[in-house]
Amino acid sequence: MSGVSKTFFGREVIYSPEKEITRDNVVKVLKEVLPTHWNNSGEIDYLYNYYRGNQPILRRTKKIRPEINNRIVENHAQEIVEFKKTYVFGEPVQYVRRGETVGENKIPDLNDYMLLADKALKDQELAEWFNIAGTSYRMVLPTEKGSDVPFEIDTLDPRNTFVVYNNGFGKKPIMGVTCVKTPEDDILYVIYTPTKYFEVKKDVIVNEKAHALGYIPIIEYPANSSRIGSFEVVLPLLDSINNLVSNRMDGIEQFIQSFMKFINCDIDEATFEALKELGALKVKGQQGLPADVDMVSQELDQTQTQITKDDLYRTILIICGMPDRHHNTRSTSDTGAAVYYRDGWTAAEARGKQTELIFKSSEKQFLRLVLRILKLQKGLDINLTDIDIKFTRNKTDNLLVKTQGLQNMLEAGVHPKIAVTVCGLFSDPEQVYQDSEEYFDKWKQAEPSMTPGNNKPDPKEGDAL
Repeated sequence: MSGVSKTFFGREVIYSPEKEITRDNVVKVLKEVLPTHWNNSGEIDYLYNYYRGNQPILRRTKKIRPEINNRIVENHAQEIVEFKKTYVFGEPVQYVRRGETVGENKIPDLNDYMLLADKALKDQELAEWFNIAGTSYRMVLPTEKGSDVPFEIDTLDPRNTFVVYNNGFGKKPIMGVTCVKTPEDDILYVIYTPTKYFEVKKDVIVNEKAHALGYIPIIEYPANSSRIGSFEVVLPLLDSINNLVSNRMDGIEQFIQSFMKFINCDIDEATFEALKELGALKVKGQQGLPADVDMVSQELDQTQTQITKDDLYRTILIICGMPDRHHNTRSTSDTGAAVYYRDGWTAAEARGKQTELIFKSSEKQFLRLVLRILKLQKGLDINLTDIDIKFTRNKTDNLLVKTQGLQNMLEAGVHPKIAVTVCGLFSDPEQVYQDSEEYFDKWKQAEPSMTPGNNKPDPKEGDAL
């Protein structure tokens, strides 16, 4: 990494005109796509190091007073990644029953297996990578028979992993590749297709096996269609904050260590050392001119520096779709709803929903593979169409509003199933509705004065309508 700020524009998606990968073309396709992968890998490595705090400010130099050169990293890149990761994946992703399925509900068994496989932790690892690099990869493979969990989930390093897609209609994946360094410092390419497993080293197939998974066990989870990381678009602004903070500290040190200016007086080295030790000096003028000793200093405007820094930070929050959680100086008289809108939580929620939609698309590929393994090894037969993927974000500041909304919908005569789904209170609205159905039935059978929407007494004769 150099000391110069860099700008990236997302990772390039890897395509091939081949519709199917076979023994005859696997090496050829691999050689064609590797330059794109290694270019992506270099960019990801930079972003990963940046996230860890290895940022250009650490390599800056100064020509004037180089001994005073603070290199301060105010790591907002990590702040952005951690917020986005925990905001969407702070609570485990749940699989719930979609609609009213016929027969036994087997979804809880699926959730139990996911719990044993530490899937919630693996989801956070994925989220961390795709917020850093713009994309991430997961591998799912069956375990040995007799294991508590019939499948194993692993998060792969995107610097060493990629998926190749066919560039025709549908952009279907045709192979997944992960790179392994051998003890001889060679690179072994492990390649999966829907039916085959290859190992390639030095452009030669060294191993080949068939597998019965029916799907590529390496699944890509992109952050967005352009594979742009969460802080990638604001790299220059992040570097500007680091420079600003470092310059502020330089200014303070330079003010403290200001140069002395001697006017019309000759000071030898011994006298100067005495000055530094005693803090005082008696000097005489030369040629009848008055003598003077002064400090050459210019202090940085701290107030203006802080204003500039705050403006840069707010700009970063807006671009990244993050809320302003540092609003101590703002009015405290605003209502909860006003704060929610004012501080950018609506933008964060919109970005969160976008992340959910993109994640669900890859998660369906993951589920197809897991369900196949469960059927082969455990005899657990679940259809993908029976599963709905639910995310939970517990925003207690909005709990009263949601509860009131649920009550209002029920009183207005909205079907309870729709009201429970729309209010946003529950991660599994279908199950909540089924568990609460007897209570809704009691309401329906109650006296008109007690049913939702009819909680007013009947009008008496002569009352105004």
